Amino acid sequence: MSMHQNGGLTRRGLAALLGLGLVEVITPGAASADGRRIPREGGPPLLIHTRRDWQALPARRPATVFRTPPNRIVVHHTATPNSEDYSLTHAYRLSRRIQRFHMRARGWDDTGQQLTISRGGHIMEGRNRSLAAIRNGRHVVGAQALNHNGHTIGIENEGDYGDAPVPGTLWDSLVETCAWLCAEYDLDPFRAIVGHRDLVATDCPGDVLYGRLTELREDVSDRLDAREDQEDQEDQEEPSEDVPPSGEAPPSGEVPSPGEAPPPDGGVPSGQVPPSGQVTAPGEVPPIEPGLPPVRDPAHVSPDVGVPASPSPNAPRLDG
Repeated sequence: MSMHQNGGLTRRGLAALLGLGLVEVITPGAASADGRRIPREGGPPLLIHTRRDWQALPARRPATVFRTPPNRIVVHHTATPNSEDYSLTHAYRLSRRIQRFHMRARGWDDTGQQLTISRGGHIMEGRNRSLAAIRNGRHVVGAQALNHNGHTIGIENEGDYGDAPVPGTLWDSLVETCAWLCAEYDLDPFRAIVGHRDLVATDCPGDVLYGRLTELREDVSDRLDAREDQEDQEDQEEPSEDVPPSGEAPPSGEVPSPGEAPPPDGGVPSGQVPPSGQVTAPGEVPPIEPGLPPVRDPAHVSPDVGVPASPSPNAPRLDG
């Protein structure tokens, strides 16, 4: 597949993927249409600051969006000074600084990563249209992992973690962000979460942060399990209708409860025996025809050459 050096598709390569219906192109202008608070099942909304919030520059070209989701979450560090400024203003300034460096110094179309987390724990949208793609189960092709941009989503974590500890504020947001991505993309954190050095010859994300990736996977798994338990508990606590056991007719002369409307077709209230004698189980509804499965390419179409199908989450360090 033809590629630009900055990780984008050539016109010929993009045309081929568009013809297969596996790619769509979204202009960056509408990126801020998404709300900041992302609803999540079994947990509070996740606060994401959009490109409009931190006043991103317009991208040189629209982002390429794959209909297929990513299968790896790549953890990076920015290798910038470990600032003690945990404010939102500083976080916005960080995102602008990263984007300027990627676009002006490296010549990329836009900031390379899809998400950025500041040392103060503020989570920000990176490459244009990343937030919309995530919320729709799709994948914005970034420029954050050479030869692996077609199947990975990258998180830049502010700081240099060669030998410095990771702030608790950043760590908590990283756990929440990875849990959100795993839920949105139906990923196993033990397989999906990798360090940048697992894919490319680099020191990133630093020895300290890389050494905590096993802990990160475990924390994300625990968070996902806790949300599932909470959802199950909420389902069990939902009030059920007071109906007679299946197959048992109600006492004669029974009237509907106050406020209960009789069936519009002249039938019987839910839970009572229909004239035919066939009993409908409480809460039973007609089967719903399943929708079409998501568009997936069995051959794993990717703009990158030599993408491994399942890189090990504990792959050996490539920088020696």
